[in-house]
Amino acid sequence: MIGCMLKKVINAIINREGENLIQVCTKKDIEALKDLSIQTFDETFRAQNKTENIEQYLANAFTTNKLLHEIENPHSYFYIIYYQQKLAGYLKVNILDAQTEQYPGNNLEIERIYILKDFQKFGLGKQLFNRAVTVAETKGCDQIWLGVWEKNNNAIQFYERLGFSKIDEHAFYMGDERQVDFIMSRPLKEDSYSNVHSETVS
Repeated sequence: MIGCMLKKVINAIINREGENLIQVCTKKDIEALKDLSIQTFDETFRAQNKTENIEQYLANAFTTNKLLHEIENPHSYFYIIYYQQKLAGYLKVNILDAQTEQYPGNNLEIERIYILKDFQKFGLGKQLFNRAVTVAETKGCDQIWLGVWEKNNNAIQFYERLGFSKIDEHAFYMGDERQVDFIMSRPLKEDSYSNVHSETVS
């Protein structure tokens, strides 16, 4: 009872002071997650891709049914972050068979970590990353890994400052265009990186 009341008080203080708040994304948030997924992907990648390829990807990748299926996976975890009571970004992490690639060890994958353009440079990406670290610790993971587009230099630099290094790469197709993701990884124990200011992440 006391713990529950304390949590409510803390959340009230956070909201009143206009600070950011991270919460678990559930089925009731599905339409907000859909809109957020489409907008952040569009902001991040449209300028460097063909219009028809982006439109096709957005139409297929973030449907309500697809996102519901992902949320219902017991080994995937979604979080949304608010800044001054406005929805600002989200995180998706995977463990076990929910990961998009299988690498040796007990790993956690950061599949998506996006911040809306208007809310970048406020440290929100680092806070979502910290939530991923917390999940990894809770699940007993040893490594954190992710895929990042080879042309997304801001994101690559962001992850390098967090201690990630390239271990692999794989190809994927955006419509008719072949592209390459860098696979980056770091040990979970390296969780003390704090001097991060770039928030354009993918």
